Amino acid sequence: MKTALGLMSGTSLDGIDAAVIVSDGKQMLQMGPGISIAYEPVFRDTLRACLGNETPPADVERELTEYHAGVVEKLLGDNGIDKSDIDLIGFHGHTVAHRPDKRLTVQMGDGALLAELTGIDVVADFRSNDVANGGEGAPFAPLYHEALVRGQGLDVPLAVLNLGGVSNVTYIGGPLKAQLIAFDCGPGNALIDDWMAEHTGLAMDEGGALARDGNVDEVRLAALLDNDYFQATPPKSLDRDDFDVTVMEGCSTADGAATLSRFTVAAVALARQHFPNPARRWLVTGGGRHNGTLMAMLADILEAPVDAVEAVGWDGDMIEAQAFGFLAVRSSMGLPLSLPTTTGVPEPLTGGKLFNWRA
Repeated sequence: MKTALGLMSGTSLDGIDAAVIVSDGKQMLQMGPGISIAYEPVFRDTLRACLGNETPPADVERELTEYHAGVVEKLLGDNGIDKSDIDLIGFHGHTVAHRPDKRLTVQMGDGALLAELTGIDVVADFRSNDVANGGEGAPFAPLYHEALVRGQGLDVPLAVLNLGGVSNVTYIGGPLKAQLIAFDCGPGNALIDDWMAEHTGLAMDEGGALARDGNVDEVRLAALLDNDYFQATPPKSLDRDDFDVTVMEGCSTADGAATLSRFTVAAVALARQHFPNPARRWLVTGGGRHNGTLMAMLADILEAPVDAVEAVGWDGDMIEAQAFGFLAVRSSMGLPLSLPTTTGVPEPLTGGKLFNWRA
C-alpha cells in the first residue's frame, strides 16, 4: 500500500491538477486532498506555442516542472502533509506531440528535476513504452476508472466519458478484462476553447452560454464529421490538433460555438458503435462536465442517463490526477498500465520511469 500524489496538466491548457491517493495498485483505497492551480495567461500562451514540437524548449520544460513543484508544495502545505508521507509522485507532464503512428509521444516535464525540487521519488514518462511497443499511448486512465467502478459495485455496462481537451471514453462491461475498452472519441473542449480565444479573447465558453445562444450549422457539422477516424476500429487515439476546422471560417461567433459543441457531442455518440453492448449509464468527468450546453446535448443524444461523476461521489476535477497517482503505484510494482483493449499493445504492458530524489 502506497501513498501517491498524482499530477496532471491536460490538453485544455487550463492548469495543473494534483491529488493524493492511497492504493495497493489494484484497488483505490482512499482519496486524499486535491488542488487545481491555473496557469498564468502568459505561461499558457508559452505552453501553447510548444504544441507540436517534438523537442520542446529546455527553458519552458524547466518552467513547467517548477510550476508542478510549486503545486506539490502548496497541496502538501495547505493540508499539513509532510513530504515524507508521500511515497511517489505520478508526474504526467504536458503532452506536446502525440503521433503513435510514428511510435512517438512527447510529454514535456523533467522527472529528475521534479524529484530534486520536491524531495520525493517521481514516476514519469508513462506513455512512451506503450507507444514504442505499437500501442496508441492513450487513453491511460481506464484501469483507474475500472478500479473506481468495480470498487463501488456500480452497474455495468457503464461508460466513463472524459471531456478534456480531447474526449475519451472507458467502456466497462462484464467481469472479464476483454470488457474493458477505451479510446479517444474526438474533440473535447479544445476546439471550443480555441474558437473562444480567437473570437472573444476568452479562455472558454463558460457554462456553454454562447453555444446556447447560437445555432448549429448543419452543413459545417457534416463536413467536420466527414472523417475516417470516427469509423476506425479502436484502439485509437488523437492529438489535440488532429481536426481541421478551416470549414468554420466565416461562421458567426455564437453559431461557431454551437456547431463545435455539437461536433464534440456527435463524436461521442458515434463512439457507441464500438461498444459490445449499450452502456446503461454515462458518467462524465473533465472540465466539459461544467458546460451545461454540452451536458444537455449529451443527454439528448445518448439515450441513457448522463451524470457528472459527482453523482457517484467522485471528484471530476481530480480524476486524471488521481489516475496518474494510481498508475505511479502500479508502475512501481511492475503492474500493467495499458492493455490490448485500451491502447492496442500486444499484451498487458507496464511503463513509467522512476526518478529517485536521492540519486
